[in-house]
Amino acid sequence: MSNPTPTPLDRRTFLARAAATVAASSALGFPMIGRGQAGGAEPLKLALVGCGGRGAGAANQALTADYNTKLVAVADLFADKLQIGLKNLQAQRAAQVDVPPERQFTGFDAYKQAIAAADVVILGTPCAFRPAHFEEAVRQGKHVFLEKPVAVDAPGVRRVLAAAEEAKRKNLKVAVGFQRRHKKGFQEMVKRIHDGQIGDLIYTRAFANTPLRTGLVRQPEMGELEYQCRNWYYFSWLSADFIVDNLVHGIDISNWLHGSYPVRAHGMGALSERSRDYGNLFDHFAVEWEYASGARLFGECDRRPGCWASVTNHAVGAEGRADFLDGREIYAITGKRPWQMRGERGENPYQQEHDDFFHAIRNDLPYSEVEYGAKSTLTAIMGRMAAYSGKIVEWDDALNSKLFLAPEITNMKEAPPVLPDEHGFYAIPVAGKTVAL
Repeated sequence: MSNPTPTPLDRRTFLARAAATVAASSALGFPMIGRGQAGGAEPLKLALVGCGGRGAGAANQALTADYNTKLVAVADLFADKLQIGLKNLQAQRAAQVDVPPERQFTGFDAYKQAIAAADVVILGTPCAFRPAHFEEAVRQGKHVFLEKPVAVDAPGVRRVLAAAEEAKRKNLKVAVGFQRRHKKGFQEMVKRIHDGQIGDLIYTRAFANTPLRTGLVRQPEMGELEYQCRNWYYFSWLSADFIVDNLVHGIDISNWLHGSYPVRAHGMGALSERSRDYGNLFDHFAVEWEYASGARLFGECDRRPGCWASVTNHAVGAEGRADFLDGREIYAITGKRPWQMRGERGENPYQQEHDDFFHAIRNDLPYSEVEYGAKSTLTAIMGRMAAYSGKIVEWDDALNSKLFLAPEITNMKEAPPVLPDEHGFYAIPVAGKTVAL
């Protein structure tokens, strides 16, 4: 599982795999089953594990992708979250939702029962639970859509990669929620850069600077574990921190552009604006990753209020530069061979990734996005390790780290791995002192 210095053959293999994924992803020319055209195809049973906004959204997109698919089971830690997500799906897709009370499951082991009822599973819980849920889905022989990131720590990444190998042996289709790879503007830009339109790649930049998401107000009846699981976005053992949960999209695009994964990283970050009773995350990061070629990725993730906001990707080569201005739907190359493309109005990459996934299921095409999904997740984790510790972190050390952020938890009476002090404050990593590898 190491990341050796790429040879030309290594790079060609990497790009060939990426091109195969993109080719399988393109809706052009596909006799799409779904979007009202399921025809004589066998019905598919869908299960949703994690009924929050992203999970329910992914389920809606899955049902849109293939109209001969029915949602038959749902699972969530909390009954109220389950009911909200289920009611929203019933309102949107009444004819495709068949989830009686006996197929509504709650608790830490609910995922096993929901997975057992289905052919295809959407895993939309906080990513701390993703490795165990993915392992179980593969064990039961189900096709799987995993939201990103796929884990919060290196042991979780290794579990996902191992389960992915078993999924291949069972001919299971596995998608990962890096929806930018399914967007035409990104696909065209990456192709042009790989074809040399900006010359040899020198560095890339990725930004995920967005306003702070509001945290959950703790209710008096909530125990500590329930509070953290409901407020998962602000705890590193559940969310992996902002650099992994948010910047991972831009990191993944940069890895795609470079055609490899970084060999080392260093960086910094801190908590400067948010109160420590809100959770145990940093609110800003700046990290530099180095690839074996000598090229770099510079990444920023900023959640401080009132600061510059940007969610973009950029690439600089020896003969030009490329700017992925995704929010403005502009993809532009300047330099020796200028080019520009505007995104298609109404294009929805969240929908497209499910269209592509279900096309692969219906047509029995090889389909696994796990390798780049897991290794881009690890790239982000590597950046977090560097910022938390203040040290240079090598790829192999990050991949083989035995530091667990997310323990196995089986019931709501257990203590979470992070606890507040007597003042209600959570400990924040301190660069130069924290062991983060």
